[in-house]
Amino acid sequence: METRCEALTALLGADNVLLPGSAEYNASLESYFSPQASAVHPLCFVTPKTTSDVSAVVKSLVSTGLNFAVRGAGHMWIPGASNSPGGVTIDLRGIDSVSLSADRSRVSAGAGATWDLVYGALDPLGLSVAGGRVAGVGVGGLALGGGISYFSPRRGWTCDSAASFEVVLAGGEVVRASDEENADLWRGLRGGGNSFGIVTGVEFVTFEQGPLWSALVISPTSVVEQQAQICARLMAAETFDEDASFLTGWAFSGKAGGSVALHQLVHTRPDGTEIPPVYQDVLNLPTIPGIGSRPIVADMSTHAQNSVALCAPQAARPWPSYLNATTTFIPTEAMIRETYAAFDASLPAIQHLTGIMWALNLEPLPPQIYARAAADNALGLGGRKGSLVICLLSPAWQDASQDEQVYAAARALMDDVEARAKKLGVYDPYVYMNYAAPWQDVIGGYGEESVARLRALRVRVDPDGVFTSRVEGGFKIPSLDSLSTG
Repeated sequence: METRCEALTALLGADNVLLPGSAEYNASLESYFSPQASAVHPLCFVTPKTTSDVSAVVKSLVSTGLNFAVRGAGHMWIPGASNSPGGVTIDLRGIDSVSLSADRSRVSAGAGATWDLVYGALDPLGLSVAGGRVAGVGVGGLALGGGISYFSPRRGWTCDSAASFEVVLAGGEVVRASDEENADLWRGLRGGGNSFGIVTGVEFVTFEQGPLWSALVISPTSVVEQQAQICARLMAAETFDEDASFLTGWAFSGKAGGSVALHQLVHTRPDGTEIPPVYQDVLNLPTIPGIGSRPIVADMSTHAQNSVALCAPQAARPWPSYLNATTTFIPTEAMIRETYAAFDASLPAIQHLTGIMWALNLEPLPPQIYARAAADNALGLGGRKGSLVICLLSPAWQDASQDEQVYAAARALMDDVEARAKKLGVYDPYVYMNYAAPWQDVIGGYGEESVARLRALRVRVDPDGVFTSRVEGGFKIPSLDSLSTG
């Protein structure tokens, strides 16, 4: 195996192939978002600096039969998603340039760039893009999974703003995918994941943008009835405010020994520092003194940095273990109440765990987001009519020996939420890739029509299945057998 890493050294030079035992290898391991990802040890890390480097590496790896993984920012928590156990990890963080077109209508970013780099280039010009909400999240991975932005209600998914992709295919060929060139690949990459090639760059559509307003409101859980009424109304498709981006939910802290209701509120076109009227009912809810945040008005860079503090693994050192799991349903008042009931019922299984933070959030997914470019992405949501909501479970805990207990409790809670949604007739099979857990069928949830298109695309661009069988991480296109058997 060492000789295979030596072959990569011959291609890229010793500085760009990091071997076990070196300080650079260890630093790369430690830079992942979750300790679960850091615990995966590849034979070596390869750090290309150009798309041509990536092409040469892919050709070499395919010829040797070695498995590999692709890392952008390394934000996915799942072990093996962006780190290869016993294979080679291609680390794209050196491909992180950000450049604006001459007419300022497009911004191009390397797949290893993070959204804070993009906003840092655009904010001073009064421009933005429908990108990630948290500094440190990678450009490439967010777009391949769909991507939720503060601007999504008026711009669609992050992937919907991707005007083109630069992609290295399994044979090492470098192609451009847009609505005019390799259009099937362009649509497939918009939410279809990593089954087709390595994206090394993305060109996004820009728009004019000023400061955003935000606030974090923390309430006692006694507000659940009001919370359900207010949020069901805010999420209704007919009256959804396209400048409003918010989430609501509940969090249990083992340290504090109790639960709270939370409301993260953002408005993308505020009237100065005035409270946006759409949020007045939320702000009238009882609050818990001393926690939450005062409203601020700031640029996207500031909001992205502030959001880091809300992501438990990045806010604590040493980082705790972490996971995501998700489901989708129609946000009726009754279902929001049932979701809280499921959350509350899940607490006895986890409240004794070391340093546990157990959070369940609801993020609106109205047609203003999902229907805007449904024909030109892989997500399969074009046939939906009303509002949906993405339900995200995101616990963090300190003791890795308790991982399996948390995984079991997380799966049980997601199963409970889905059972309650099905009982009320509001369940939806869509699974948001960037929040999904390993046991969830993401691509299958896109529906048979989308899966058929993705399968045909895979046959065209990767007939040998390199990115299906040799790249172990990521959510793969289900086989015909798995679809037919349910």
